Amino acid sequence: MKRIFIAVVALLATTNLYALDSLAVQAIKPLASPIVVDTLTTDNPSLSVLLFNDGTWRYVQSATIEQDTTVFSRYWDTENISAYRTLSIDSLPKSVAINLVDSLKNYRYPYIGRITSRYGIRHRRAHNGVDIALKVGDTICSAFDGRVRFSKATDTGYGTLVIIRHDNGIETYHGHLSARLVEEGDRVVAGQPIALGGNSGRSTGPHLHFETRYYGQSFDPERLINFHTGELRRDHFLLKKGYFSIYSKYSQDFNAEAERETAEKRENALSAEKRYYKVRKGDYLGLIAKRNHTTVSAICRLNGIKPTTTLQIGRVLRVK
Repeated sequence: MKRIFIAVVALLATTNLYALDSLAVQAIKPLASPIVVDTLTTDNPSLSVLLFNDGTWRYVQSATIEQDTTVFSRYWDTENISAYRTLSIDSLPKSVAINLVDSLKNYRYPYIGRITSRYGIRHRRAHNGVDIALKVGDTICSAFDGRVRFSKATDTGYGTLVIIRHDNGIETYHGHLSARLVEEGDRVVAGQPIALGGNSGRSTGPHLHFETRYYGQSFDPERLINFHTGELRRDHFLLKKGYFSIYSKYSQDFNAEAERETAEKRENALSAEKRYYKVRKGDYLGLIAKRNHTTVSAICRLNGIKPTTTLQIGRVLRVK
C-alpha cells in the first residue's frame, strides 16, 4: 500500500488537473466493494482523490465544494423519512434534465437480483419501488455518490432503512435491511457498501425494497436501472412530472421510448449524411456537382431549382 500511495502522489505531482483528459477520468470505474483508505487533496480545490484498498483510485468532488450547493442543505431532515412534506408537487417543473454520470459522477448497481415485485399498484395499494430477492446478509451498495440523509431502524413497513441523497438530487431508499453500514451525514461514493440485506419491517421474506425519489416524489426505478444486468439505462435522464404517478411504469413506456430512440438515431444518421455547399464566384451547377461527386439533377431536386437557375454568390445549396 505504501508503494501505491507514493505512486499516486507522484502522478498527481506531475499532472495538471485542469488539463486532464476526460476520457481518462471516465475510464476509472468504481470497485465492486471499495474500501476508502485515504483521501488526497489536489491543486484543483474542487477535486480530491480517493485511494482504495486494492490500489485503485478515482477523482471525486470535494466535500468543501459540495457544501456550497443546496442539494444537502435545503429540505435536509435526518429524523423523518420524508424530508419534503411541505413541498407541493405542483411546485415542481414539468421536466428536469438530470446528469446521472459524467467524468466525475459515477454509478454502481445497488444489487443485482430477481425482481419479485415492480413499481405500481399492488394489492390495491401503491408500491413505490421494486423488490429484489436476496439472502440475509447480502451486500447492498450506493448507486451514485452522495450523502446519507436517514439511517435508522424504523417501526414502519420499511423496517431498517437507509436513504441516500445523491449529488444529482435523486434520493434512493433501501428498506428491509438487517444491518446498516453508514450513518446520517456520511459521505458515500458509488459502489460503496452501505447496508446488508434482510427481512425487517413489513416483509414476507428476505428482499431489498429499492425506491428512487426526486423532491419526495417516487418514480419507477426501472427507468434508471436495468436490474437484470445492473447497467444504467442512460447517462442523462429526462425526468418528467408525469412519471410521479404510481400508474406510470417504465414497462408501459418502453416501446414508445424505444421507437423514439430509433427515430432519433435514424434522423441523426440522415443529418450526418447531408452536405451543403456555398456558391463562390465562377461556380455553375455542373462544376458544383463535379466537386461534390453528385449530379446536376440531384442538386436541383434537393434545392427546388432548375438547371437554368442563376446562382447568387454566397447561396448555400444542399448537395447531398
